[in-house]
Amino acid sequence: MSTQAGSRPTTRADHRVEVHVITAGDGLPLTLLNVRGRHAPTREPVLLVHGAGVRAEIFRPPTPRTIVDALLDAGWDVWLLNWRASIDLVPVPWTLDDAASYDHPTAVRHIAAVTGSPTMRAIIHCQGSTSFAMAAAAGLLPEVTTIVSNAVSFHPVVPAFSRVKLHALRPLMGPLTPYLNPAWGDSPDSVFARAARAVVNLTHPECRNPVCKMVSFTYGSGRPALWSHANLDDATHEWLRGEFAQVPMSFFAQMDACVRAGHLVAVSTRPGLPAHYGRTPPLTDARWVLLAGRNNRCFLPESQERTFAWLDAQQPARHALHVIDGYGHLDVFLGARADRDVFPLMLEELARD
Repeated sequence: MSTQAGSRPTTRADHRVEVHVITAGDGLPLTLLNVRGRHAPTREPVLLVHGAGVRAEIFRPPTPRTIVDALLDAGWDVWLLNWRASIDLVPVPWTLDDAASYDHPTAVRHIAAVTGSPTMRAIIHCQGSTSFAMAAAAGLLPEVTTIVSNAVSFHPVVPAFSRVKLHALRPLMGPLTPYLNPAWGDSPDSVFARAARAVVNLTHPECRNPVCKMVSFTYGSGRPALWSHANLDDATHEWLRGEFAQVPMSFFAQMDACVRAGHLVAVSTRPGLPAHYGRTPPLTDARWVLLAGRNNRCFLPESQERTFAWLDAQQPARHALHVIDGYGHLDVFLGARADRDVFPLMLEELARD
């Protein structure tokens, strides 16, 4: 038990956090954070899953009211997962297959065992969303009844320049570095890192935060790519400098394959995991709620629109799609007004049977 997820500090001192160290299916240690507020939960567990190269703390920025606060106030039993892409864990090369096979099923089973709840719900983001969707589609998460997915799930669609980076630049960078790291904006650790920072500083004049600029280079196309500066307060914009780290080239290689195919594809052979996703019906009874910021320059809204069309064709009027005006990728959670513009929608959909 602990009040801190890893070596990096937490943001919110007003939450009580119990850290559960769990072991993924391949032996890798992960952490689950059970967050408590002022009152004991009255609803079932809800699991929040972060994206690539960040950590569970991304859901608790220094804004007055976070999605975690909103969930706690609504009575949910809140759990945050640090899966193998988390910067609070020892960095390893990973793929979406690894997380789908080993991380998410282990986390869900642990929560079910600890709480005694046979069902739970989930809010999943970016590569936490794609890998979690893979696990659900493979029938590995039968306990999860509602899945709120932000940005991308089964059908990744990226901007044109992002395709150039994935298809052309990634193979050139692969022999030079095993990972990309937005933290190079503050602390480059190699000749390649210093060169990348220099190029990014020349091509991204949109702000003075060097990590913010490296985030755009790493994850998308835009100035910036993952949020609108207008949506972030100054404290959150500065806080982000400590919330990004290594993302392995093994992930970018898989995302390249997925973008080329037009849907998620596996890059390994694992028992129970299909080779292609988004073609045949997923082996889950969960209801899907798909969110997309209209201004997202990491994964275009078309990503979620394609997945919704596919799901709705199988089960008309069961699932939901919301394209959110004025928001992009991560500002859906980090925005200064997200507690008014976005969180009520998430809570409403999460509570719907």
